[in-house]
Amino acid sequence: MAAVDSFQLLYREIARSCSYMETLAVIFMRDCYSLIRLHFIPRLVSRRDLSQQYGQWALICGASEAIAKAYAEELARHGICVILISSDISNLADTAKAISDTYGVEAILIEADFRQGPSACKPIKDAISGKDIGFIVNSMDGSLDLSQGFMDLSESVVWDTINRNIVAATLVTRLALPNMVDRGKGAVVHISAGHCLCPTSRKAALSASTAFLDNFSRSLHYEYGHQGVFVQSLLPFRVSSQGSEGYSPVGWLVPSPRVYASHALSTLGISHRTTGYWPHTIQLRLVQCMPEWVWMLGSRIFTRAT
Repeated sequence: MAAVDSFQLLYREIARSCSYMETLAVIFMRDCYSLIRLHFIPRLVSRRDLSQQYGQWALICGASEAIAKAYAEELARHGICVILISSDISNLADTAKAISDTYGVEAILIEADFRQGPSACKPIKDAISGKDIGFIVNSMDGSLDLSQGFMDLSESVVWDTINRNIVAATLVTRLALPNMVDRGKGAVVHISAGHCLCPTSRKAALSASTAFLDNFSRSLHYEYGHQGVFVQSLLPFRVSSQGSEGYSPVGWLVPSPRVYASHALSTLGISHRTTGYWPHTIQLRLVQCMPEWVWMLGSRIFTRAT
């Protein structure tokens, strides 16, 4: 056999000369290898200096979301100062103070309602001026995760879905990306959802928004990856939400936001498109193998149940 320089090439060469069961075994080995390389080995190596690798400041859009908030705290734990952007910052004051007090970094709150159009960009421009922005994190707005038929959605909900997910992520990235390209380093992270891989019944607008964030990330990777900017699309499945007693993980398939953020950050710089959490990667693999009609049947049953 000719010399090989990657596991993927080795897999293809073996698969050509193996039986069906042997090929399945090779596929299983490949997936196990990818799982270990992405989700386990990085967590065993020494702690990285993220400020040196990417930059000193992080711009977090959709910071009211559980995952985005936990991601901001995880970055702060690594010494990164954070700028938290939300359409309503009233519930973020305690978070910003806790980040500053606990980790000794600056935490700035910016209120930006993207339903107002370009005027929402001005406070963000002022906040990032002169700062070494190393991270752009855009999170999908989970409050718009409604199980309703498309025609049952009000016009205001449709506008909110577009503005808070698509417009916000696009404009925030456009504002901070040029400085990253000039410096030749930085990271852009878009947090959408694993169900963007398939259409979802009774969630047409939101499903399309998650697919936009995923496709946007992949396109930016090909445009600016060679200029030192690492672009990552995070595709989490279910993460526990906040209840009256705080965040409580339901099980190993449903982690707390803090656990998820810790795992997801360890994949930064390694994978451009990942769930960020190894049990979710197993779920993703199953979804990829699932016929679309099976996914649609399951989504209909689930949305009716909720």
